[in-house]
Amino acid sequence: MKRILFVCHGNICRSPMAEFVMKDMVKKAGLGDKFYIESAATSTEEIGCEVYLPARRKLAEHGISCKGKIARQITRSDYNEFDLLIGMDSYNIRNMTCICGGDPEGKIHKLLDYTDRGGDVADPWYTRDFEAAWRDISEGCERLLESLMP
Repeated sequence: MKRILFVCHGNICRSPMAEFVMKDMVKKAGLGDKFYIESAATSTEEIGCEVYLPARRKLAEHGISCKGKIARQITRSDYNEFDLLIGMDSYNIRNMTCICGGDPEGKIHKLLDYTDRGGDVADPWYTRDFEAAWRDISEGCERLLESLMP
């Protein structure tokens, strides 16, 4: 089973969107039993909060529910629990590497590094552009899933 942890700053917008988009993709591909997928934050700011309403709405537009998801912070032990730790931007990667005590096994990556264009998923908390975040996250998850297929 491949274990994936998506990570952003607060775990209320981008990383839960990625978590539930990826869960939806693996389910539709008939691979649900081959993946374990979660999301977490690098900060403590939103711990215990539900997914931000505009992010929930964007997922719902595509028939995806994130009901019951509450924000949690990544821990050092997550590094050993997961095969891949996928951050949304360079800032997340820096903080993930600090929290995890480095990346000796090369498990930490940016989501858009799986695409041809790379870069950061812009934070819709600040940009308010949930459509752009949706496009980036969907493309990143699709390419990530393709990279994991035999």
